[in-house]
Amino acid sequence: MFTLKTLINTLLCAGLITTTGGAAGFTKGRALAPLPQEFKPGDYVWKPEVSPAGPVVIIVSIPEQAMLVYRNGVRIGRSTVSTGAKGHPTPTGIFTILQKKVDHESSIYKGSKMPHMQRLTWNGIAMHAGQLPGYPASHGCVRLPVDFAAKLYAVTTHGTTVIVTDQKNAPGETANPGL
Repeated sequence: MFTLKTLINTLLCAGLITTTGGAAGFTKGRALAPLPQEFKPGDYVWKPEVSPAGPVVIIVSIPEQAMLVYRNGVRIGRSTVSTGAKGHPTPTGIFTILQKKVDHESSIYKGSKMPHMQRLTWNGIAMHAGQLPGYPASHGCVRLPVDFAAKLYAVTTHGTTVIVTDQKNAPGETANPGL
């Protein structure tokens, strides 16, 4: 089984990532300058111009309640998130985006709006805009600030890799960068 460290090292070695580089009930979000001192619920950094093309890889850290977005191996975004509350855990693992829908309504939780929905599993787990109280509070989905959800939606495609981890730390560099 992969640990977060092994997974990140594998992605670093493969060149997929590098270490450089609203509506009622929803958290609109607040864009920050790169390298802010702290992130509050709803805060995000979005700089897609630093890597305008290439494959996208998304990493969600449940303990950090954070998302990192890489394109062509360069980090282009970071956001706060809200994952699954006690009794409704967000599953960990490596997923691909199975379905995308700008205006989605939950079929499980009738009437629940899920703007910029990106489905990760066929049994109800997705990334979408939602409320971010600063702690895990969803029914298993990965909630994002509304503004950030729209920006993320624009750079992903069906099949984009999404890694959801329950580990807190990731390595800053690899011991074998040429592999």
